[in-house]
Amino acid sequence: MPDRALDPRPTAVVIGASAAGLFAATALTAVADVTVVERDTLPDGPEPRRGVPQARHAHLVWSGGVKAFDELLPGVVDEVVAEGGRLVHIMGDMVSRAPNEIWFRRFLATHHRNLVCSRELLDHVLRRRALADARITVRQNTAALALQGDAGRVTGVRVRTGDEEATLRADLVVDASGRGSRTPRWLADLGLPEVAEREVDAGVTYATRLHRAPGTTGDGSFPLVNVQANPAKAPGRGGILLPVEGGRWIVTLAGTRGGEPTADPDAFVDFALGLGDPVIGELLKDATPLGDVATTHATANRRRYYEKIRQWPDGLLVLGDAVAGYNPVYGHGLTVAAQSAVIVRDALRRTDLTAPGTARRLQRAASRPVAAAWDLAVGQDAFYPGASATPPTAAERFLARFVDRAVATGARSPRALGALLDVMSLEKPPTRLFSPDMLVPMLFGPKKPHLDGPPLTEAERKSAMR
Repeated sequence: MPDRALDPRPTAVVIGASAAGLFAATALTAVADVTVVERDTLPDGPEPRRGVPQARHAHLVWSGGVKAFDELLPGVVDEVVAEGGRLVHIMGDMVSRAPNEIWFRRFLATHHRNLVCSRELLDHVLRRRALADARITVRQNTAALALQGDAGRVTGVRVRTGDEEATLRADLVVDASGRGSRTPRWLADLGLPEVAEREVDAGVTYATRLHRAPGTTGDGSFPLVNVQANPAKAPGRGGILLPVEGGRWIVTLAGTRGGEPTADPDAFVDFALGLGDPVIGELLKDATPLGDVATTHATANRRRYYEKIRQWPDGLLVLGDAVAGYNPVYGHGLTVAAQSAVIVRDALRRTDLTAPGTARRLQRAASRPVAAAWDLAVGQDAFYPGASATPPTAAERFLARFVDRAVATGARSPRALGALLDVMSLEKPPTRLFSPDMLVPMLFGPKKPHLDGPPLTEAERKSAMR
């Protein structure tokens, strides 16, 4: 019998050194040698790069993502915290108003934590950990041009580095290139059917400015402050104040069609004061701006239903924003990317990477967290005027009404809040909202009264004054 130990390991090519690409590469190392193809030059430290234009805006990782991060790269969350990141208790370390304009009480009874830091720091730590693996090779300044193979199997990818082109052979090609993915065109070039897509675009514009934390708030204990937009009152306007490493605040303001923020620095604080509650604007009065205002308009929810294509080639997998991109206000992109990679890793422990049908099974399995995040995002954004070519379905309308009621219950019941956060954090499926932990408080109470305003303590307000 041949000695299987002498057989070469399978090979994989991952397109994109994004967070999704790094997670995918890490997930594959147990069964394959991985080459990551990246069109940019990767920075050596926590610095911005061209391929992540949204990095300046506020980012956070829900607790479902925190768990997935550490499953893929054990200890990586502690590394982020050691370099200035923070695990924020949800809702204990937050001042948060829901889209239905209800303020959450700052209950401490749940286990849920958000990982909060700048995107530059997060990407730096992820790159450092993932790319330290000898089974991963990176080709920087290299563009992916086309898939190689046919409708039955993808065998590699054509790439260009400078003026030179080459074909990288692979048993699996993973597209983690983000919203600009060219996989739909590449599949058509292979003679495969068109992928079904859906877009729900609330028309959100984001404007972000970095500030030096005022007063004594730079010590890392100041709460995250979030005022979410109300879809029932278009244009929707909201904002988030995110204390991050280095004694800084990242403040991101958002507005839908007809109520967009601008890059005008003189209008930034006034826009914040004009939100449904002025708390963020009031806190900014004593904060010192650091740099200009950065704006982003590409915020639509867009999903490609690769898992539903009748004919899917072996040797191809699509992950991250290349499958689905979400309105960033919901903060689910990084969590979905990590959870999808965990699913791929676990599936490959039971299935041969090169076996016929493996890629199709991986694509379908990885769609589970995608679907959960999609339903949560669309459940809000579909109700903005002009968001979609088709109106919300009856099921979406029912779910939106029920989620509003669940939020109203969770805002004043710690038991219900735990169930709500299980779903919002992508730890458990939406059916958790119909569990006794939610339904009993919803129907019978007892519940604390709703708050009249943001639960920011007097000491916290004073700490933000010069």
